[in-house]
Amino acid sequence: MTNPILSGLPGLSNLPTSPTPATGVDAGESGGFGATLKNALQRVDQLQQDSDASSAQLVQGDRQDIHNVMIAVEKADIAFQLMMQVRNKIVNAYQEVSKLQF
Repeated sequence: MTNPILSGLPGLSNLPTSPTPATGVDAGESGGFGATLKNALQRVDQLQQDSDASSAQLVQGDRQDIHNVMIAVEKADIAFQLMMQVRNKIVNAYQEVSKLQF
């Protein structure tokens, strides 16, 4: 099941809506959390590069469709903001785990 909130962001739309355990065969086949995070970062980077390229084309006069350029810029911005929120949550989780006493 895909997450409807993330469906507009490439690379993030295939994340599950509920957490699944990362144990056994499933974790090895899917690549795990690290692979998913790396893939999402690559997609955010690709959106940013596409946004930069379309903006440069618009400035140079090679493009006339400002609407599509603005859509590309906004997609890159939203994807970056989401990536930063995910990073913040990961850092907070790490800090909470590091406070635990065993």
